[in-house]
Amino acid sequence: MVREQRKELVGRVLSNKMDKTIVVSVQRIKKHRLYGKYIRVHKKYKAHDEQNLAAIGDTVRILESRPISKEKRWVMTEIIEKAQ
Repeated sequence: MVREQRKELVGRVLSNKMDKTIVVSVQRIKKHRLYGKYIRVHKKYKAHDEQNLAAIGDTVRILESRPISKEKRWVMTEIIEKAQ
């Protein structure tokens, strides 16, 4: 039995106030159904950050995982770019 590839997203950290948890905003571009204009839409995900390494404004990569808590289903795998 082959296991499916886990989803991977890249986003910006909005909050790191919770212990071992970060809130990541992932932006994507979607085409409007009727008018055809491209629109930026974003979604917030709570992700597990075991060592509390991420800071607000960092660009991070998150990976889909098993449910860790009621709202956490993603794990931070790496910090791509640190905030200034």
